[in-house]
Amino acid sequence: MRSIDCGTITAAVERLCQEASFDLGEDVLRALKEALEREKSPLGKEALAQILENAGIARRERIPLCQDCGTAIIFLELGQEVHVTGGNLMDALSEGVKWGYARGYLRRSMVAGPLFGRRNTGDNTPPVVHIGIVPGDSLRVIVMPKGAGSENMSRLAMLQPAQGRKGIVDFVVRAVSEAGSSPCPPGIIGVGIGGTSDKAMWLAKEALLRPVGEPHRDPEVAGLEKEILGRVNALGIGPEGFGGTVTALAVHVEVFPTHIASLPVGVNIQCHSARHKEAVL
Repeated sequence: MRSIDCGTITAAVERLCQEASFDLGEDVLRALKEALEREKSPLGKEALAQILENAGIARRERIPLCQDCGTAIIFLELGQEVHVTGGNLMDALSEGVKWGYARGYLRRSMVAGPLFGRRNTGDNTPPVVHIGIVPGDSLRVIVMPKGAGSENMSRLAMLQPAQGRKGIVDFVVRAVSEAGSSPCPPGIIGVGIGGTSDKAMWLAKEALLRPVGEPHRDPEVAGLEKEILGRVNALGIGPEGFGGTVTALAVHVEVFPTHIASLPVGVNIQCHSARHKEAVL
């Protein structure tokens, strides 16, 4: 059994909130540069050039990539041999978000009471936390600031199994088409297939953590990703909705077993500021 103090967790989350907001991942930058090379629309190319310039400014000047610094989403892989000491784990995560956003001068957007009152919590807490229990004695912390423009375009379909591959492809493409420019393309399309309604949506968001453009390890799923990406980019929405050949940088699909009578499909779109950073404690 290994002990990890809550103070260590808080400090890591604080740092990751800022790193994710200032430093676009190298995989995302590479994908954007490749998109700039193959984009055929002059307006689309200009939009991509400005996105890349913006990323450079954010990194140099330590300022947010986007004015929407997002909901703080935290993925934890908690080793079953880890003992968290010195306080409550969830409080430690919230404290990290609180100080990360305050000291990083990140916009705080969380409101208490989603329907009644909607008063700003003042510190961007609480975070949305997903915890998985894994073997080992380490704690992996991933912080993903998720903006509302892309998150609002999330979709869920409870398809009939007979709708199969075509039903899945048509649903995802329709979701992207209806989203249009709202999720600030070009982005990453996360797709979750299987499980239950909530599991499919969780898978769709988890899919966004994969390095951009890395295909699924199962060749059949990888083929599905490629087919959806081709259909999405044929929509012509283009960078920032100005029209063009690159509407998505990648499609990432994750799958899970499901009930014989079900075919849940979740879609979670990530904007071009595909922000997430991680630490292993």
